[in-house]
Amino acid sequence: MKRPSFLGLLCMAALLLPISSFAENSTRVDGFTIHHNAISADTLTPQIATTYGFQRSKYRGLLNVSVIREVAGTTGTPVPALVSADIVTETGQKAPIVMREIREGHAVYYIGEFLVQNAHTLDFAIEVTPQGSDKPVRIHMEQEFFTE
Repeated sequence: MKRPSFLGLLCMAALLLPISSFAENSTRVDGFTIHHNAISADTLTPQIATTYGFQRSKYRGLLNVSVIREVAGTTGTPVPALVSADIVTETGQKAPIVMREIREGHAVYYIGEFLVQNAHTLDFAIEVTPQGSDKPVRIHMEQEFFTE
């Protein structure tokens, strides 16, 4: 049996959510496009959660980061990167998100799990250093989550 594509299933999960609760964000810098988004873990299918070891729960979220090297005339080439992420509290304290690399064929994703509370907006501080670059890209992203 063929293993389902994580990106494909993540995109399908996104289609199940109201548009306002899923935002695809990207940052372009120095010949790279960095895609970053967050979803509620309960939108994953049981199969994908089991395959990748994620806990399905409306009280957990997933941060997804991928890096594409821009190549003229193509959709680009996925590249590995050093990826770190923190949730920043209202008081400015940082709580790290452990990011893990997932590879599927040529695709490379960085996924991290975090806790979610109802009607809270989380601030993410993401730092990405694409392979082939010597300077990190710092990204700020906000996402609101609902558990009820």
